[in-house]
Amino acid sequence: MSLDVWLTAEVTSRTEVFDRNITHNLNTMAEAAGIYKELWRPDELGITKAGELIPALRKGLTMLQKEPERFIPMNPPNGWGKYENLVDFDETYLDACIKYPDADVRVSR
Repeated sequence: MSLDVWLTAEVTSRTEVFDRNITHNLNTMAEAAGIYKELWRPDELGITKAGELIPALRKGLTMLQKEPERFIPMNPPNGWGKYENLVDFDETYLDACIKYPDADVRVSR
């Protein structure tokens, strides 16, 4: 299973402003960083707008960056996904949420 994330915003019409995919093999690491539900299941948290993700994504990114020695051992043994992928995904997703806080969040899993 992988995660596809889209942010769409009302510019002049509904426009996709962010689209990214990440493997679900990083779910244990994301859970340990406190961002699993925000990434894979924001609907279960009642999150519909990108701006609502900012605090959790920022906190998770800070934790990931400050404690690589904690997270790197969680790299999936099959090689599909690694610590650096989750850091990059969280950072890029956070940047998009900051840039488009009113965008609708849509996740496909």
